[in-house]
Amino acid sequence: MARTDCEMCGNYVYDEEYECYECQVNLDEDEMARFLSDTFYECPYYQTNDEYKTVRKQI
Repeated sequence: MARTDCEMCGNYVYDEEYECYECQVNLDEDEMARFLSDTFYECPYYQTNDEYKTVRKQI
């Protein structure tokens, strides 16, 4: 999986006030411009949204 799928990222959360999903990472102006213009952008802040990750370490 590429590190570009925002919907699978742990930083992509639902905001109840605005009733939509948003990224919790505050990108600076340069990072946002690169994200919006580069079709193969790999986010350095990507975190897998894997709730079983801790469980696998315990096994």
